[in-house]
Amino acid sequence: MTDRSPDRTIDCALDIRGLTVSYHASVVVFSVDFCVPRASMSVIVGPNGAGKSTLLKAALGIVPIIAGEVRVMGEPPRSNRDRQAGHPRVAYVPQSASVDWDFPASVADVVAMGQYRELGFWRRRGRARREQVLDCLARVGMRDFADRQIGQLSGGQRQRVFMARALAQHADLFVLDEPFAGVDAATEKTLVGVLRSLVHEGRTVLCVHHDLATVPEYFDHVLLLNVRRIAAGPVDQVLTRDLLQQTYGGRLSGLQLERFPIPTAEAGPGAGSALDPDRLRTGASSATVTH
Repeated sequence: MTDRSPDRTIDCALDIRGLTVSYHASVVVFSVDFCVPRASMSVIVGPNGAGKSTLLKAALGIVPIIAGEVRVMGEPPRSNRDRQAGHPRVAYVPQSASVDWDFPASVADVVAMGQYRELGFWRRRGRARREQVLDCLARVGMRDFADRQIGQLSGGQRQRVFMARALAQHADLFVLDEPFAGVDAATEKTLVGVLRSLVHEGRTVLCVHHDLATVPEYFDHVLLLNVRRIAAGPVDQVLTRDLLQQTYGGRLSGLQLERFPIPTAEAGPGAGSALDPDRLRTGASSATVTH
């Protein structure tokens, strides 16, 4: 469960090996291995500043890495842009706070952006494409808002629209950064239902998520991350009190931990204690990692 190298007998939708990322000479993700099984609901969990969003972006080629390799359905991530070569596609939903909601676009326009990789920016959308956009909106309960300006939507409605845009990409792998942050309970329930239906269709879902209480209900595989990988594997095996305390540096309360199993899981090779990112510096030969 906590071996340094993931089980390569598993068919990985996203295969991360030894991934290291730094910002301004500080290592923010250190030598992470993680296999996201195909047709799974997987999640990355860890404290603020653990490198969760950075790991997603690095795995997708959005930010540069200084070491390691990534394969998406067996291919380097950038090759996924080549639709005609038959490479699998990735749909990425960023954090809501990173989006310019004042941009003058309608809900339908935003969802249609998911079709551009297939259609191109300069080709006009026909009636069939318009119907696909409306179908994606219907799937998240937003069809009646197709002509509404995105700036007029609530937080939950905006997140539904971005989920619809991801659906319009017909992707093999859906990567979502905090998809349930700041949304109402009804929206969260809707989004979880859509994601589960994608997995049922054979697609793969990977999320960053902060609510430990809902991880066992929503997801089946988990990566515990705090700069480095603490543990990874099936949720019912990895979410133990001991490993969660390692991940969060012993800062979780008894109330937060009471729903998780008591048995202590062995950390094993490659699993470590939570680290302060400032202790790891690029090129610092004296940097050590606690096992």
